[in-house]
Amino acid sequence: MSDSPRKLVKAALAGEKHHPAECRPYSPAAIFEKDVFSLKTMRERLPKNVYFRIEEAVKKGVGLLEGDADIVASAMKDWAIEQGATHYTHWFQPMTGTTAEKHDAFITPDPGHKADGRLINEFSGKMLIKGESDASSLPSGGIRSTFEARGYTAWDPTSPAFLMENALGKTLYVPSIFLSYTGESLDRKTPLLRSNAAVSRQSLRILRLFGNNTATHVDVMVGAEQEYFLVDRRLAALRDDLRLARRTLFGAKSSKGQELEDHYFGAIGRRVLNFMAEVEKRMFALGIPARTRHNESAPAQFELAPMYETANLATDHNMLTMEILHKTAEFHGFSCLLHEKPFAGVNGSGKHNNWSLCDSEGNNLLDPGNTPLDNAQFLVFLAAVLRAVHLHPVVLRLGAVGAGNDHRLGASEAPPAILSIFLGDQLTNIISSIAEGKNNGRGEASGWQSGHMRVGISSLPQLPKDISDRNRTSPFAFTGNKFEYRAVGASMSIAPVNIAINTAVACALDDIATELEAAIAGGQPLAGAVQSLLGRLFKEHLPIIFNGNGYSEEWHREAARRGLPNYKDSVNVLAHYSDPVVMDAFVRQGVFSERELLARQDILLENYIRDLHLETKLMLSMGRTMILPVALRWLEQAGNLARLASELIPLNQAGLPSQPDGQTAPVGARLPELDYYNKIRGHAFGLVEALDRLDSRHEDLDRMSGTLVRAEAARDVLIPLMNACRAHADALELLVDDALWPLPKYNELLWNR
Repeated sequence: MSDSPRKLVKAALAGEKHHPAECRPYSPAAIFEKDVFSLKTMRERLPKNVYFRIEEAVKKGVGLLEGDADIVASAMKDWAIEQGATHYTHWFQPMTGTTAEKHDAFITPDPGHKADGRLINEFSGKMLIKGESDASSLPSGGIRSTFEARGYTAWDPTSPAFLMENALGKTLYVPSIFLSYTGESLDRKTPLLRSNAAVSRQSLRILRLFGNNTATHVDVMVGAEQEYFLVDRRLAALRDDLRLARRTLFGAKSSKGQELEDHYFGAIGRRVLNFMAEVEKRMFALGIPARTRHNESAPAQFELAPMYETANLATDHNMLTMEILHKTAEFHGFSCLLHEKPFAGVNGSGKHNNWSLCDSEGNNLLDPGNTPLDNAQFLVFLAAVLRAVHLHPVVLRLGAVGAGNDHRLGASEAPPAILSIFLGDQLTNIISSIAEGKNNGRGEASGWQSGHMRVGISSLPQLPKDISDRNRTSPFAFTGNKFEYRAVGASMSIAPVNIAINTAVACALDDIATELEAAIAGGQPLAGAVQSLLGRLFKEHLPIIFNGNGYSEEWHREAARRGLPNYKDSVNVLAHYSDPVVMDAFVRQGVFSERELLARQDILLENYIRDLHLETKLMLSMGRTMILPVALRWLEQAGNLARLASELIPLNQAGLPSQPDGQTAPVGARLPELDYYNKIRGHAFGLVEALDRLDSRHEDLDRMSGTLVRAEAARDVLIPLMNACRAHADALELLVDDALWPLPKYNELLWNR
């Protein structure tokens, strides 16, 4: 057997690191939205009346007039071609978890010069508004079948078109929704837009009650932090699991992990910083407001975070960000890993989704102000969020489902799967006093305090103190004027989680607005109606508030006592997707139809099954063709060593080595060489048996029927068997000669810059 794989690893480690030319200094403001058909560009290129209607469509969701699309398409085409574009595509987000695109050239035969084959560039309003795709080849949950292939992409004017560059030119990308021929949503953008509209509609009812008659809409504002790993591309190419599953299915822990806590916020290495700088430059050109970059907790792990945008734009931009990370990493000699748990034994990667509401006049509806006890409007919206999370935990938990995310949720690196809300002591005291009827109408009585921290260093300016600490163990934490949902996985689209939050909050706002409207219609003053409602709601939903350590066992027991569910894995929560209370929430707010919901349940379960089946096949292949041959080869050499040792030091009848004077060795003494051999033998043959069991049960699962049944079997059968295979393989990695091991090891992947 050749040891060439290990030679390739050593060559990659010894080889020169990839250092592309560093970016020249530039101004982010100067290149921001350079490759975007933005409102600024449209203002310059469109007739004034058409521009104003586009602006209304973008900001308020107002529809365009017939004929406007032709004018916009013509201007968009001219701009794109001037920038070097040759093709256009409707860019959409099917239920695969990634994006999809089909490129069409602008060129078409010139009708007046058919004989000489002359071509012209064409891009009409009809071509802008609608495209067609094969809906049967993308996940549909039974809405489309093989012989029912037609599906449509439709332009979303609320998200601007943009250009993406290739080696020979550029392509115009038109953000779009994706629908079946029968009108159902087959994507994640359509329900996101519907949920944005639902929460805006219900929020306006509250604002109108408080006398705000000028706000025209309410925007959902989102900022999505993105965590990721970078490993050397040459090393990643030597591992099929990293190439195909984006995580390591085998791998013993590195001698050094994150226990020294020296990577988090540490100095960013030159090669990584060059990569980050180019990522940001590409993001700025596409109008993505990147703001923060730093080393994360685990070795080779990093994070970037943008500023807040409307939910639809933030979702599109996050999908683009992940694509930019992948493409830029290749150019810099890295492989970017967005899997939630690419390496065992160190922190996985999440995507914190920061969510808030802002009216059309720029007011943050979740800003408590200086005296939140006096801010009735803020308290009503706060009550709506508490009600949403308390009454709709399945809806919220569905925003973070996936086989990859199951590896990190509930561990000490990510929030627990038990949904609770962190408010901080001061805000909790305020709503507790309201719930207990102790509100005297003045914020000072609440104990709400702002001020400055005493640092003890006279040369430093006074540091303003936040109203609450942060709680990284909380899945849904209030952080001053927004809520941070920490359970989303790094590889996921943020559309599902924002669909979930929007829907649950819209339902709660609907309930509250209906009650207040009825009270006022019955002659009750607004102040009295609000005071009565808040007292009851805060008392009812106090159990959802938890400010302590979400990792503790005590919290799990306390959560059960409070009646808070713990959906520990994706299959467990997906089984509840079709519960009447869950379906009613989505249908009631017009976010999904019943058919769309059932289709999504089927799609998400199938995605879970396929992820585990892919990993199973990879584990069988790598285990049998790479790890076992090396282990058996080394077992033979270890056996020769043990036999040689036994010849030099004879064993007595009990199999124990004899002392030089002929006396028997102490009880329990063994030849170290024989112990070493037995360890290797035990794990080598243990791996053979574990792989055989995995193979056999995997074939059994293929013969099962029913999506939920198959998903439950994959979870309950395949995962334990895969863990058993890995345990033997990882033990062998620590026993077999390093020169023979066929895979790059953790200490090489995580600590190679």
